[in-house]
Amino acid sequence: MMKRLLTIAVILLFIIPLCACDVPKPVRWQGEGIKVITTIFPAYDFVRAIKGDSENLKMLIKPGSEVHSYEPTPQDIELINTCDVFIYVGGESDSWIDSILHSMNNPDMKVFKMMDYVDNLPEEHMVGMQIREGSHNEDVHDEKETHLDHEEYDEHIWTSPTNAIKIVRGIADILCEVDTDNKQIYSENSNRHIIQLNELDMEFKKIVANGRRNTFVFGDRFPLLHFAKEYGINYYAAYPGCSAESEPNAGTLAFLIEKVKDEEIPVVFHIELSNQKMVDTICEETGAKKMLFSSCHNLTAKQFEAGVTYIDMMKGNVKALEQALN
Repeated sequence: MMKRLLTIAVILLFIIPLCACDVPKPVRWQGEGIKVITTIFPAYDFVRAIKGDSENLKMLIKPGSEVHSYEPTPQDIELINTCDVFIYVGGESDSWIDSILHSMNNPDMKVFKMMDYVDNLPEEHMVGMQIREGSHNEDVHDEKETHLDHEEYDEHIWTSPTNAIKIVRGIADILCEVDTDNKQIYSENSNRHIIQLNELDMEFKKIVANGRRNTFVFGDRFPLLHFAKEYGINYYAAYPGCSAESEPNAGTLAFLIEKVKDEEIPVVFHIELSNQKMVDTICEETGAKKMLFSSCHNLTAKQFEAGVTYIDMMKGNVKALEQALN
C-alpha cells in the first residue's frame, strides 16, 4: 500500500502542473454526451445498463487484470480530471483515490462512492481460514469467526443483488442530476435493470430455501461475504476476499479437505482469474466437483468484448449455487 501511495505522489508531481496550465489534452472521449469513469466492472456494467450504451463510459481497471494490485498511470489520472462522473468502491484498495481527487482541477465532477450506499460488513476470518501476511496468526483455529485487529470492511458489496439495486438507484440519481436532458431515459433503464436484479434475488432465495444443505466451500479467496450474509449461507474458505494470492497453507488445506469430506460437500468453488491451485488439490482429495462462482469483480478480455454483463455472471452463479446446496 505504501509503495502504491508513493507512486501516486510522484505521478501527481507531474500531473498537477499540467492541470494548472492551458496544455491541450489528448482527445479520449467521443461526442458530447455525459462522460463517466468507473474503477471496476460492476459499476461499469450498472452505468452501461442505465445509459443504454457504453458511449463515453470508461473502466480504469482493464479486463483480465488483478484489481487489488492496480496502480493508476498518469494517463488514468489525467482522464479522471476530464470526466463528469467518477464512480469507485471506496474500500482500502481504493485508498489511492483520495489523494488524486484532492488534486483534481475539475470542480464540476461528481464523485460516487459505492460503499456509501449500502450497509457495510467488517471482513471476517472464519475457522480454518488462512489470514493475510502481516497478521499475528497464520490461520484461524477458533470455532468462532474473528475480525482483523483494525476494522476493515469487505469491499465486494455488489455481490448481493439487493446491494446492487441500491447502487443502481444511486447511480441513476446522479446521472439524472448531471444530465437532465436524458433523465427519462436513465430513469426508465434503471427501473428495468432493477426488475432484473429483483428477479435474480428471488432466484437465489428460492435455491437457498429449497437446498438440502446450507454451506458452500471456496478453495480460494472469499469475496462473497455480502452475498453469504444476504442469503444466510454458511461458508468455509481459504482466504478472505482481499487477501493477496499466496501458496496454499497446509493447515488451511487440510481443514477444508476434512470439512468437504465430513459434510459431503459436492462442489468446491474458485473465483474468476485465480490460479485454482488449492481448489484443484481439494477436489483431487475429496472427489468434489470444481466450479466457478463469480464475484463479478472483473472479467476476461474475451468476456468484455462479448458484452458479458453482471446479470449474465450472476445467472451463472444461480446454477452453480443450486448444485452446491443439493
